Amino acid sequence: MIRDTKQMKRRVSVMVAAALVFGLGASADRTKSGHTGKPIRSKPIKDRRTWSVYGGGTDNIHYSTLKQITRKNVSQLQVAWTYDTGDAFTQSEMECNPIVVDGVLFGTSPKLRVIALDAATGKLKWAFDPNQGHRVVGKMRNRGVTYWDGGPEGHKRIFFAARQYLYALDAETGQPIPEFGEDGHIDLRRDLGRDPALQSISDTSPPVVYKDLLIVGSIVSESLPASPGDIRAYDLRTGKLRWSFHTMPHPGEFGYDTWPKDAWQYIGGVNNWMGMGLDEARGVVYAPTGSASFDFYGANRLGDDLFANCELALNAETGERIWHFQTVRHDIWDRDLPAPPALVTIKHNGRRVDALAQITKSGYVYVFDRDTGKPLFPVEYRKYPPSDIDGEVAADTQPLPTKPPPFARQLLTEDMLTTRTPQGHDAVLQRFKTVRSAGQFVPLSREGTIIFPGLDGGGEWGGPAFDPETGLLYVNSNEMAWLLRLGERQLSANARTGKELYMANCAGCHRPDLKGTPPEFPSLLNLAERLSEMEVEAMIRGGSNRMPGFPQLPYDDMRAIQRYVLYGENAAVASKPGAPSPIDLKYGIDGYNKFLDPDGYPAIQPPWGTLNAINLNTGEIVWKIPFGEYPELAQKGLRNTGSENYGGSIVTQNGLLFIAATVYDKKIHAFNKTTGELLWEAPLPAAGNATPALYEVNGKEYIAIACGGGKSKDPSGGSYVAFALPD
Repeated sequence: MIRDTKQMKRRVSVMVAAALVFGLGASADRTKSGHTGKPIRSKPIKDRRTWSVYGGGTDNIHYSTLKQITRKNVSQLQVAWTYDTGDAFTQSEMECNPIVVDGVLFGTSPKLRVIALDAATGKLKWAFDPNQGHRVVGKMRNRGVTYWDGGPEGHKRIFFAARQYLYALDAETGQPIPEFGEDGHIDLRRDLGRDPALQSISDTSPPVVYKDLLIVGSIVSESLPASPGDIRAYDLRTGKLRWSFHTMPHPGEFGYDTWPKDAWQYIGGVNNWMGMGLDEARGVVYAPTGSASFDFYGANRLGDDLFANCELALNAETGERIWHFQTVRHDIWDRDLPAPPALVTIKHNGRRVDALAQITKSGYVYVFDRDTGKPLFPVEYRKYPPSDIDGEVAADTQPLPTKPPPFARQLLTEDMLTTRTPQGHDAVLQRFKTVRSAGQFVPLSREGTIIFPGLDGGGEWGGPAFDPETGLLYVNSNEMAWLLRLGERQLSANARTGKELYMANCAGCHRPDLKGTPPEFPSLLNLAERLSEMEVEAMIRGGSNRMPGFPQLPYDDMRAIQRYVLYGENAAVASKPGAPSPIDLKYGIDGYNKFLDPDGYPAIQPPWGTLNAINLNTGEIVWKIPFGEYPELAQKGLRNTGSENYGGSIVTQNGLLFIAATVYDKKIHAFNKTTGELLWEAPLPAAGNATPALYEVNGKEYIAIACGGGKSKDPSGGSYVAFALPD
């Protein structure tokens, strides 16, 4: 950890002596609290009429007190305006939750242009293009922007990240702020303790503003090499680094002994890609983290790997750790915490408690005391089998909360396989009998292991909504099974042809046969018909979407991969291989494979997606409904199957739950928040895989959603649509 860019070293013995350990993986240091030590209780939310912050507020509860749209009139909603960014391209996406400030809606396009619209009419006020006229190749993701009111000077700013740069824009004009960093941006590859030229890093979730600090997470590669996931705070005005928290502890820092001796120098990941929550009264930022890279085989990072897969409470002023809780030890299943935490106030054991609710990909909700990190419901450490893969040492126990019950099914059994068609059932059953399916935290295998819920949840990055009046937490969930298989890979130090280099660096995502798993991991077959040599080189160097860049590759290696994927050439590389590296792992995966039937539908029985209401006061599920459907199956009478869904919901004080999110039916919906009854739905030009924004301008209430699609075979979109009641 450093403050004002200088290392603040503390002896491990002092940190351990000061820590209050609660067992069950939680550890707290009260001396680093962001407040004076006196009890602090959040004030009840009386007015939440704006949407000026990602997730509706720094507490991320997606809650609104606007009352113009009611259960009685919600069915009258109609399109108020539509704005087409003009940026849609093949399988592009829009995941942006727009914000609205002083009647202006700020969002991003599929090509990551920042746009400012009149929030009442959808008319463009200004746009900023970080691409500077260069063609965008591949998906680019952004989930929102951050607004700052400018402090005493009143110089209002918009912050957002594109590629490796974090930008500061004038909120009135969209022009970069010259005094911020270098001509309006800072390079996120710097200040990581590694050669900036060899890093591949960006940030897809909006930073958090605390006083004069901008607290920033990152997205890095999930394979190796990968950049470290340090959480950093920058001066809002100048862009100067103020503090950095090492999510992979350096020598002398708490947690260092949970890794191999030098792992912090070569392992990557352990990053906050999903966003953060901020308790301004306490001065505490709550940051979930993801797994260490490589996601599925950890022979070079044996140990529990703190602070991977953790809920972190950090002093927002200094970056010092207050407490942490590790939800997965030595993660080899890509069980990142997928969304920002919801900072909630609930009634627990007869008293009012400021708590934190964290959803997971595995379908569980952890509920922690916000001050101490102590779980409010008991957590059990359950034993799991060891790995039988050479070099791997899986953790022998993993924590699971006893309440609330999981909102997604946990174990895929033979009786749950699809019965949609007899032929489909037989094919799926034959495949199922050849692989392992034993529930959570069963190590991966060479024959194949079912991950259920899948790699995209359970819960996903849209996060939950919370109703402060009732204590209900609303979570949309995916119920897909994925099938992962480990296999020996060609070590990159010995890879000497284009195909060998491809197998070592690219096949884990794009598969050995180049077919990929579209749309997330596109096929590279016939790539020369779509991309030029220059564009492929730029993608290999700089990355795109979930694909990291490979700036560390020698030119000859990059060129050999480029020629192989474009033309099938398998040219030998003349340069001599280097010495074996600790990032050259013996095993990799053969692709990200969903478990599907021969027709491309989920291999399990519905529901394939659900919407859930969970009472955090009691730890019980109040209602659960299938969420989403496939239009072509609905036409044949197979309705309410549920489907994959991405993006979050909004809950209102006067009884509504708004959500789009469904991948295939491309609709936005309004439900009765008490019962789950559908009250209204409307078609969208493309799937709204994002969280809406609910706001008011000149006394009129609007709900706006980004419509980008990109997760199905349907054409992508690039528009914002706002709905309102008729005049």
